[in-house]
Amino acid sequence: MKIALAQQNYHIGNFEDNTWKIIGAIQHAKLRGADLVVFSELSVCGYAPRDFLEFNDFINECYRALDIIKEHTEDIGVIVGCPQRNPEIAGKDLFNAAWFLYQKKVHGVAQKTLLPNYDVFDEYRYFEPGYEHNVIPFKGKKIALVICEDIWNLGDNPLYRIAPMDELIKQQPDLIINISASPFDYDHDVDRIEVIRANVLKYKLPMFYCNAVGSQTEIVFDGGSLVMDANGRIVKEMKYFEEDFATFDEADYGGKKSEVGSKTEDAASPTSGLRPLASDFDKEMRVSKINNPELIIDYLTAEKNIKEIHQALILGIRDYFRKMGFSKAILGSSGGIDSAVTLALACEALGKENVRAILMPSQYSTGHSVSDAEQLSKTLDNPYDIIPIKDVYDAFLTTLKPVFKDLPFNLAEENIQSRTRGNLLMAIANKFGYILLNTSNKSELATGYGTLYGDMAGGLSVLGDVYKMQVYALARYINRNGIVIPENIIYKAPSAELRPDQKDSDSLPEYHLLDKVLYQYIEKRQGPKEIVAKGIDEALVSRILKMVNTNEYKRNQFCPIIRVSCKAFGVGRRVPIVGKYLS
Repeated sequence: MKIALAQQNYHIGNFEDNTWKIIGAIQHAKLRGADLVVFSELSVCGYAPRDFLEFNDFINECYRALDIIKEHTEDIGVIVGCPQRNPEIAGKDLFNAAWFLYQKKVHGVAQKTLLPNYDVFDEYRYFEPGYEHNVIPFKGKKIALVICEDIWNLGDNPLYRIAPMDELIKQQPDLIINISASPFDYDHDVDRIEVIRANVLKYKLPMFYCNAVGSQTEIVFDGGSLVMDANGRIVKEMKYFEEDFATFDEADYGGKKSEVGSKTEDAASPTSGLRPLASDFDKEMRVSKINNPELIIDYLTAEKNIKEIHQALILGIRDYFRKMGFSKAILGSSGGIDSAVTLALACEALGKENVRAILMPSQYSTGHSVSDAEQLSKTLDNPYDIIPIKDVYDAFLTTLKPVFKDLPFNLAEENIQSRTRGNLLMAIANKFGYILLNTSNKSELATGYGTLYGDMAGGLSVLGDVYKMQVYALARYINRNGIVIPENIIYKAPSAELRPDQKDSDSLPEYHLLDKVLYQYIEKRQGPKEIVAKGIDEALVSRILKMVNTNEYKRNQFCPIIRVSCKAFGVGRRVPIVGKYLS
């Protein structure tokens, strides 16, 4: 049996585009002689539709799309993801389902059993867990059809009480097909492959794994669909961060587990495919990074991680603009590392002509800040303007003098500068139809080092899930083939330049120390005692964690953040604003 995988980028609720994209791949699969073509989880409506699922009209549109797709299945099997209504009154109204369409009919349906309800996932809010497990016969083969999380309940500490494949294997299937919407983070792709391998080796069956690709607001899906034979060897690993299509003959993937040492047509080794598996060093780093804090920065800035973060951010920017119907971006270019990296990424994602940089020096700005920002835009060849803010800032101070009287200069005057810049950026954005890109990084957002309605303004945060040390690594990666970001931007001491001789280190610990603690607390949910036990100063840990928890109110008002880590600020991290813990 010849099977095709269609790795596609869908648009949530855009039924017309999604449907014709699916039909186009069906026609392509027919031309390639495929017996079956497989699409990703909730492909008909896009993942994750969230509260759209509560609208009956939305589900009706899903069913209409299925009816249209069915008409193209007269001589080919098609597996698509789509919500299914639950006929039982008890329980949730919907299942997250994989529909097997053939000969213009519904040939079978598999319902997702394991519904993730952690981090960015909220499936149990909408879906009833599947409770029937049956293989689907097709052209002499028995297919175990499962959905995303259904293959993840392995290991010593399973999250769920059952594993669907334990039930399906009793019916002696010939292969496993898993349709997924598995988001990217720089830890997850290696884990994903190892989970697929663990299933393949446990059940002694080949697996076809079809993942979504594309960005949906803040969540990036990286693709990487693959086929693995029954010996745990990758037959083919499909592209990352872009659409792809591939077909596989039975000779490629085999049937039941073959003899050790046998060779598939497209795979001569366990690491074949478009991207090799993690090296032993990578695996060792992942295991030891928490036990040895000295390795954390090395891990966060490792070349593999930075390359993937770069790809994810480009896709996140591009899809946000394309799917929202926007084309042009604006940002404040300060001559600092964060705005420089954001500008370079935006130019690559949207085209240099579509990204406008605004340089807004004040009386506290250094001369090199303007010259560095100018040089960057000249190198990138993007449009830019210089708008000094001194007159606007002085007008604010004059207006406020009856209230401020002769009180000394403090944070209030600093924030007026930041909010002046935010107002200017938003005025230009409104006038010309730009979307403002925010340039704050994760280290700043974590500690509250930012001004509400000032430098925290924006429609999309590009670097809000990227630690400061990773921002520096991204700058070096952007410069890998030649100087794009001026070296002075990379090597000078970071500063908000809101008062004379200001440095970030006046308010924050040095970033290489700060990021170690933040990563252990935010990503790995380590408590203060656990972090201190790893050899980090107790007073420093207490200071940093207090900054994180007392600034939740700022992050709660922030724009969407492109997610690249396993625990980003936003929908995947739900912390009370008024909590007392560690504050």
